[in-house]
Amino acid sequence: MSETAATKRVCLLLEGTYPYVRGGVSSWVHQIIQGLPELTFDIIFIGGSREHYGAPLYELPANVDQVQTFYLADSWQVHKGRRRFGTAKRFARSNDLHERFKCPEGASADELAELLALVAGDGNTIDHTEFLHSRAAWDSITSSYESHCTDANFLNYFWTVRSMHAPIFMLAKIARQIGQVDVVHSISTGYAGLLGAMVKARNPQCSYILTEHGIYTKERKIDLAQADWISEPGHQFDIGLTEDFGYLRRLWIRFYEQIGRITYAAADQIIALYGGNRDRQVADGAQRERTKVVPNGISLARYADALDKRPQHIPPVIGFVGRVVPIKDVKTFVRAMRAVVNAIPDAEGWIVGPTEEDQAYADECAALVDGLGLENNVKFLGFQNVPEMMPKLGLMALTSISEAQPLVLLEAFAAGVPCVATDVGSCREMIDGAPEEGDDLGSAGAVVGIGSPQATASACVELLTNEQSWHAAQAVGLARVEQFYAEGLMFDRYRSIYAEAGGWPE
Repeated sequence: MSETAATKRVCLLLEGTYPYVRGGVSSWVHQIIQGLPELTFDIIFIGGSREHYGAPLYELPANVDQVQTFYLADSWQVHKGRRRFGTAKRFARSNDLHERFKCPEGASADELAELLALVAGDGNTIDHTEFLHSRAAWDSITSSYESHCTDANFLNYFWTVRSMHAPIFMLAKIARQIGQVDVVHSISTGYAGLLGAMVKARNPQCSYILTEHGIYTKERKIDLAQADWISEPGHQFDIGLTEDFGYLRRLWIRFYEQIGRITYAAADQIIALYGGNRDRQVADGAQRERTKVVPNGISLARYADALDKRPQHIPPVIGFVGRVVPIKDVKTFVRAMRAVVNAIPDAEGWIVGPTEEDQAYADECAALVDGLGLENNVKFLGFQNVPEMMPKLGLMALTSISEAQPLVLLEAFAAGVPCVATDVGSCREMIDGAPEEGDDLGSAGAVVGIGSPQATASACVELLTNEQSWHAAQAVGLARVEQFYAEGLMFDRYRSIYAEAGGWPE
């Protein structure tokens, strides 16, 4: 490693993504590392349980110096050792902060700083073993349960508090191990974002960058709303319409909201992929003057061969590229395919992406395919080489209930494939154009509502059967990705961001 590269070092904080999980965020991280070879990257990966992850799924670029891996579930496994009574005074200090966090407006900036001092290590902190096994911890949890929780049994509450807070002690230990670092960059809020805030609290001279692809708190709220591991009576949830959360579900949601605010308060630069998410960050507590928009970028050269290999006819194949998880709403795609096949009997739907992240949901999707009689039309292909697959597709479809700026749409445009997507994240401006950029090229496909299989199917059938509309959408997609989403633009922007953060010459 050259001396120059060694002085330009970025510590990436990654939660549940690169290099152990494939997906849009992981692809972006790999792209950034490869695109900035003059920098050296250290990676800290935070996962849930170690059994959910195997070997790295990406070949690490030469400018990755080290990868450290930590699992949140390990934070619950602390040996009891000798009997402990704990320090009631320190628990009272912690409880006072958490009580103030429960108010609707959340905690003030001073309170957030106090919490960081408490958990990051100010010489007067609660010990990890003390939190898990002391009498003071037991008294704290039982008192809070009796004061606030009326709709869950004590055992559920007890394990919720332990699983929610034990990882914080692990993060504090990691922050102490990181030591002095010039630039730290988290690719989400959540636990990775909180770790970045702890590093910043311990090392104020460090520059802390936050990039959010999706809004973490929003996505966790969707996940928590659908989670069946939270036991509570009478729970109902209808996305976008009604919410009826029990105490434990609200407790998790408020927890993620507050660590999001902590991350925003600590970050020096807060980056969104498009204007809508930047506005959401500000609404959730980010200072607008610290925010900026840096869109994703795509390698046009990587997809040039895919574009050249496109057949003259329009293949009656609709691709879905993404993880098979509830937030991607694969079931709507499957239901849409039933209507597409009714209109175009030889049409196929290819679901390209990993199924192991939520195997139960993947099994439900497979059962739905069989139940709708689509076993000959809808195929689960797992991981595929996307550029090689693109010439075989007539359309790309995305039925997610939450997205930011999905790379798969840019990949499709670069390969000459029109897209149909739900009206989430920046999908509308990617397909129809962003007026604030003077983008009046036209539509590169169609935008439909969330959870609308019939609307999705209608849009797909129209494009697949109308050659004029399909070719017009293809031309718009190619022009838009070339003008606004070339990866060189993204690399130049991040090169400047890192140079400013580290005080390095560009």
